[in-house]
Amino acid sequence: MVHNVIILGTGAAGLTAAIYAARANLKPVVVEGMEPGGQLTITTDVENFPGFADPIAGPELMDTMRKQAERFDVEFIRGKAEAVDLSKQPFEITVADQKETLKTKTLIVSTGASARWLGIPSEKKLYNKGVSACATCDGFFYRGKEVMIVGGGDTAMEEALFLANLASKVTIVHRRDELRASPIMGDRAKKHPKIEIAWDSVIDEILGEDAVTGVRLKNVKTNELTEIACEGVFIAIGHTPNTDFLRGQLETDENGYVVTKKSSMATSVPGVFAAGDVQDSVYRQAISAAGTGCMAAIDAERYIESIG
Repeated sequence: MVHNVIILGTGAAGLTAAIYAARANLKPVVVEGMEPGGQLTITTDVENFPGFADPIAGPELMDTMRKQAERFDVEFIRGKAEAVDLSKQPFEITVADQKETLKTKTLIVSTGASARWLGIPSEKKLYNKGVSACATCDGFFYRGKEVMIVGGGDTAMEEALFLANLASKVTIVHRRDELRASPIMGDRAKKHPKIEIAWDSVIDEILGEDAVTGVRLKNVKTNELTEIACEGVFIAIGHTPNTDFLRGQLETDENGYVVTKKSSMATSVPGVFAAGDVQDSVYRQAISAAGTGCMAAIDAERYIESIG
């Protein structure tokens, strides 16, 4: 059987694409992946998704999106896409634990991106209890509080400047003695009265039992340990797009994000579209992911019409 549309991923982008494709009578099939629901399933209160006057838990938001897709008879297949063959039509997708290879006229890749972490036990223990990888998502909860942000690139500087508008103090923790950020972004952070930089330092431990109470910093040159009180720790050392299974078949940038064409979700392979964090290294918000999911589904519908 050759499907009209197969969608990889069930985050905000994938589920929105499924809803639009189903409403276009394309009978989409969604491959759920190993972590159905994407990063929002490990997010607590979501306050910036339109349509919800009160905060909604991330898992509840994704469950609501999924039920909406199910209402339009979207077919879900449990499993992770292990390989694809985009060299011919129809495209072929190999899914773990599925006996048959899936075939499709169009493919929407919405497998997301995974935040890079420090890899210390306390980070995992206190995730969503003061530890976050998204200042735009969670910064509101730290109004008037002292926070730490780990990183030295443009993303870390952007998030530090964003948090400085909310928090009483922001400390940037950077393992080197100079920033990797562009000079203009670095200068903005250095000159901001609420921002300090802990040079040549790494987080040795995040302190607290049920909530973050501080961090223990280690100077990489002297090995000196220093404890600093804070209530939030933001990790801004980058994301890794989940595109390993596409390697060599789609154009990606130097960081692995799928490249899409201007004003379109089309990729370098006709009939293949990308949506959400797998192609977005800038915004990484649920609402922007949903928007690109809508666009990808409409692009797929028009492509199918064009090939008859």
